[in-house]
Amino acid sequence: MTQIDFHTNISDKFLYTCRLVRKARAAQRQIVILGSNAEDLATLDRALWTFSEHDFLPHVRAGDPLAAQTPVILAADEEIEWPHHQILINLSGSTPQHFARFERMFEIISLADDDKAGGRERYRFYQQRGYPLTHFVADNV
Repeated sequence: MTQIDFHTNISDKFLYTCRLVRKARAAQRQIVILGSNAEDLATLDRALWTFSEHDFLPHVRAGDPLAAQTPVILAADEEIEWPHHQILINLSGSTPQHFARFERMFEIISLADDDKAGGRERYRFYQQRGYPLTHFVADNV
């Protein structure tokens, strides 16, 4: 059953996601990051290339010919088959259709009221279905 981790109180979802990806890659995990639109994916793509001069986080968009060999996949379309099923990072603001295929999913919830409300709804959704949940509140000092 998919372990679901909620990370809330996030001031910069893209920077936070980069740090989470770095940590997951250090553990040799494969990751799919689900965004809500192409603009968010472009922002995340730039962030993954520039957030640290010391870390290389190879990534491609879902559907790219190299997706199966690349450890980090950026996706906004759930109709494209994703080659990895270890970690899903959800930035989409909705419940992913195929989250149960993953070993672990991270829900990243920002400080925005609409994001918090959507996060609470998804938390209840997963909780009612018996998924193991954890909640981490980020310290935005």
